[in-house]
Amino acid sequence: MQNNNKTKYYLTTTLPYVNAEPHIGHAMEFVRADVIARYKRDRLGSENVFFNTGTDEHGTKIFEGAQKEGLSVKDYVDKYSQRFKDFCRLANISYDAFIRTTDVKHMDAARKMWETCMTNGDIYKAKQKIHYCVGCEMEKTDSDLVDGKCPDHPTREIEVYEEENYFFRFSKYEKDLLALYERGLVVPDTKQNEIREFVKRGLHDFSVSRLKSKLPWGVPVPGDDEHVMYVWFDALTSYIATLDWAYDGDNFKKFWQSDDVLVTQYCGKDNNKSQSAIWQAMLMSAGVKNTDTITINGHIISGGVKMSKSIGNVISPFDIINGYSEVTANPEEVLRFTMCHEVSSFEDSDITSNSIRTAYTAYLQNGIGNQVNRILKLTSANLSISEMDVLVKSVEGLDLDEEFVNHLERFEICEAAHLVTAKIKSLDEYIQSSEPFKLIKSIEESEREKAKEIMKQSIHGLLIITKHLSYFMPRTSESIISHIKQNKMPESPMFSRLV
Repeated sequence: MQNNNKTKYYLTTTLPYVNAEPHIGHAMEFVRADVIARYKRDRLGSENVFFNTGTDEHGTKIFEGAQKEGLSVKDYVDKYSQRFKDFCRLANISYDAFIRTTDVKHMDAARKMWETCMTNGDIYKAKQKIHYCVGCEMEKTDSDLVDGKCPDHPTREIEVYEEENYFFRFSKYEKDLLALYERGLVVPDTKQNEIREFVKRGLHDFSVSRLKSKLPWGVPVPGDDEHVMYVWFDALTSYIATLDWAYDGDNFKKFWQSDDVLVTQYCGKDNNKSQSAIWQAMLMSAGVKNTDTITINGHIISGGVKMSKSIGNVISPFDIINGYSEVTANPEEVLRFTMCHEVSSFEDSDITSNSIRTAYTAYLQNGIGNQVNRILKLTSANLSISEMDVLVKSVEGLDLDEEFVNHLERFEICEAAHLVTAKIKSLDEYIQSSEPFKLIKSIEESEREKAKEIMKQSIHGLLIITKHLSYFMPRTSESIISHIKQNKMPESPMFSRLV
């Protein structure tokens, strides 16, 4: 569990490769990281939270992709990096920095990392035979392969290099990494056990450069124009490059090196090795503090199988947002809600267009949407704006539900979202059982007063729900608060019926 006593918080997603359009897996990571960032800002103050994301723009896959599209590599990465920025804007991702690995400050940081590791004796030149999966952009040992293929990219041939490259002394850090895991680096425990067993089997030094003649697109190796840096060595440095590490910047001191900051990385399960072992060894070599927590989520599958362009089951987050634009004013919140409520916190989850539609109908249209209309229809006819104002003020500064807080502190985002929908259901049951819509029609004044008290309790409950919902659906929450303050129903349903 994360240390709740820290007063500053740094959070970074992984940086997706820009060799294709954003897909729903990227959306899951970006949205859920955004939920945590919003929650932490609320708890610690926005000036004490730094939320980083961005794009990874070097490596063989990028070079191949540019060639296939007939673009210069720079035009290619500019095109796809912008698509990720477009997604962040549409999905209301509240990042503090969006770093590209082609940014000058990143390139400077990558060079500084190289030079520091080399000065400390951890980078050396040698000739070795390397088995390499371009799909993963990672070296593979025999134990990593199944029938000579990478299990994550079985349609790609494993490439074999036998050339003189620079290597990183990964093997030097076995004991240090195991000690790091003992203090609880990786969440959940299953993923920590997985990386611990990987390190226990023995680490092998890995290549950190490629010949420029074969791969001209990469960060040049300092002092050797014939080589460019291996993409993972380059890209991982982005997590501190964004804080101006290359220039010993104030953000780096505040959001990484400080004893009072909790440094958290959020990634998918296929990044466990690179985030929890390779990057941590690089930090050790450079004399930089290690990450405090690495939280690892599962993958999204669709229709029971891994998403694939060839199968045709890849879901575009742009399509989801566009597809709900006619039924709600904030269609991105359908995506945000689904990524939080319908996707397991740590395990793989099956998401399809139909399951998104089902969640929309059950929890947004027939859930919070109907609830807002139902309550405000009653209060707008029977309570004054001044009474509503008192109710709004009554929840200011009110603590979040303790169980909800505990879930978010542990990155149990799905469980936290389920608590919100459980509150919505509970409030509906209260209204249904207490029947204020009947009592208000009574000829007895005492019955009418009882109805008004129930309405006030309903508004109070709705305000509490909205406060908890705000991390997942910030614009919907703002809209609900606005209508409560004005004591009027939305002019059109917040979530209209799907055709």
